[in-house]
Amino acid sequence: MTSELGLLRMAAQGLVGPRELDPAGVVRRLTAVQAQDLPGALTSVALRTADGTRAGVVAALDAGTVVRSWPMRGTLHLTAAEDLPWMLELLGPRALAGAAARRAGLGITDAEVERARKLVVAGLAGGGRLRRPRVLALLADGGVPTTGQRGYHLLWYLSQTGTLCLGPTDGGDQLFVLLDEWVPRPRRLEREAALGELALRFFTGHGPATVTDLARWAGVPVRDARAGLAQVRDRLERLDAGGTEHWLDPATPGRLAAAREEADGVLLLPGFDELVLGYADRTCTVPAEFADRIVPGGNGVFRATVVCGGRAVATWRAGRSTGRPLELEPFTELTEEVEARARAVYDALP
Repeated sequence: MTSELGLLRMAAQGLVGPRELDPAGVVRRLTAVQAQDLPGALTSVALRTADGTRAGVVAALDAGTVVRSWPMRGTLHLTAAEDLPWMLELLGPRALAGAAARRAGLGITDAEVERARKLVVAGLAGGGRLRRPRVLALLADGGVPTTGQRGYHLLWYLSQTGTLCLGPTDGGDQLFVLLDEWVPRPRRLEREAALGELALRFFTGHGPATVTDLARWAGVPVRDARAGLAQVRDRLERLDAGGTEHWLDPATPGRLAAAREEADGVLLLPGFDELVLGYADRTCTVPAEFADRIVPGGNGVFRATVVCGGRAVATWRAGRSTGRPLELEPFTELTEEVEARARAVYDALP
């Protein structure tokens, strides 16, 4: 059953089967895509789209249908534009809980925060778009020091509290914009409805998954995850795996059945991909004895993975020192067939 869970998750996430969604549809299905590493996030989304290109994902960022900000766990994610406001309202308070202590440690006063907010609103109002160094210069010139970690914290805080977000691209960088201008038609949900929406979307796009998986992924208390599930459980399918209750979209088993041959094949995923990162318990995809190969020393940096038949079997990176196009670090010896398929997949990556 362990391997089947991994295969079902691949089907739920749109990694196998027909790619019918555009980038905004992919991100909307997954609810949020980890995007600390933007190039990796572009690839993660592209692998799941009908277009199958990173350029298509960049175009979605430039068009404003997908945005990048800090909606949950205090870390950068891609979301569908209309989802960011309600997610910030629901999930932001927990991320902000320690912000006052952090500001105090950096010597940032509340007055400076509000001064920074007024400066960016004035500087960006009317469709303004600025690179990060220009926003920081705007603050410094306005009397708000940005030395050390002060600048990053101010940009994070102003984004976390709904003033800024990262919008269109320019030369590979993303530009800061005002959230209420860049997302003119936001969804607004009351807290109870938002918890139900979060649960339904997570289990639909990530299931089979557990309440603990949802709580860890979204950074919410287990009681909130349970409250959300209680609202939508009649729209989901329950699956018992090893005595543990999992929830999923009722359509996911059919998706897997229709794409079984592809699911049994080889995938190359970038670091931080949702198939690995999106769960508290990822052992159905990453065998526990090899977890440190993907996150060496538990440092929080997830390496790119080779997945075969729903299980991670190696890490990979683009060849540099050896002169080969692909460098593989297998967990155990790979068959010639799996290695050949991995290299073929690498050649076709977005």
